[in-house]
Amino acid sequence: MKKKSKAVRYNKWGYIFLLPFIIVYVIFQLIPMVTTIYNSFFENYLSGLTQIGPNFVGLANYKKLFSDGDVWVYAKNTMVMWIMCFIPQIFLSLLLGAWFSDVSLKLKGQRFFKTVMYLPNLIMASAFAMLFFTLFSDSGPINSLLMQIGFIDTPYKFLSNVGSTRGLVAFMNCLMWFGNTTILLMAGMMGIDTSLFEAAEVDGATSMQVFFKITLPLLRPILVYVLVTSLIGGLQLFDVPQILTNGTGDPMRSSMTLIMFLNKHLYSKNYGMAGALSVVLFFITGVLSLVVFKITGNDKRKG
Repeated sequence: MKKKSKAVRYNKWGYIFLLPFIIVYVIFQLIPMVTTIYNSFFENYLSGLTQIGPNFVGLANYKKLFSDGDVWVYAKNTMVMWIMCFIPQIFLSLLLGAWFSDVSLKLKGQRFFKTVMYLPNLIMASAFAMLFFTLFSDSGPINSLLMQIGFIDTPYKFLSNVGSTRGLVAFMNCLMWFGNTTILLMAGMMGIDTSLFEAAEVDGATSMQVFFKITLPLLRPILVYVLVTSLIGGLQLFDVPQILTNGTGDPMRSSMTLIMFLNKHLYSKNYGMAGALSVVLFFITGVLSLVVFKITGNDKRKG
């Protein structure tokens, strides 16, 4: 009986230490999520100075959201820009991770280069977007430089072309996040047992064979984590295209993301549509994450 009561007393401290997390989660995540789902079933918006609602309308907000067709256009924009960012980011991070974690190379100044790689992640996205907006404007330094070297005769309108605008958004996000991804992958590579690499070297395996046959398979859990977190971050893409295009999503709404579309409803105080879009975004994120786990085989349970 004494042992049991002692265990209960220890468990009490575990629950006490969990309380701050539970309180923060309930206040800042659970309650807002429930409130958002609740608001999605109501008509609640401003028409001029007149407040309409809240009136219960059931699934009308969801029907309107999908009947307009805009949500699919913005979902496509979001995924295209995320893919344009993620593919070069993961290749660059794998290359740098393999390079820095290779003991045989004996690279000097690794700490300095790791710090430099991670620095863009510390810069606010808004500041980054303003910098690129200035650099790539019609009369900006990039156009001036290209004209001086004779590459172009007239200023190229980077922010008026679909490809260049999406490319700038993807490039900025890649610059901001590749350092974080590199650190994660490098930590995974350094955790691999060195005896595996030594055995492969004795067997005469090339560096490419070691990378594809040993490193990549053992990195799969971290790669899946990076893929899922990057996907969630990509679906929440907002600040860079918002500032770069001044909230318009131009040209021709090609850089308008789902969260920018959501922000427009919140700005116009249409809380019903904003709630419906938030719920749809939540389900899209969940479904895509499950698809990733199915494809990578990380949903299998060991028997």
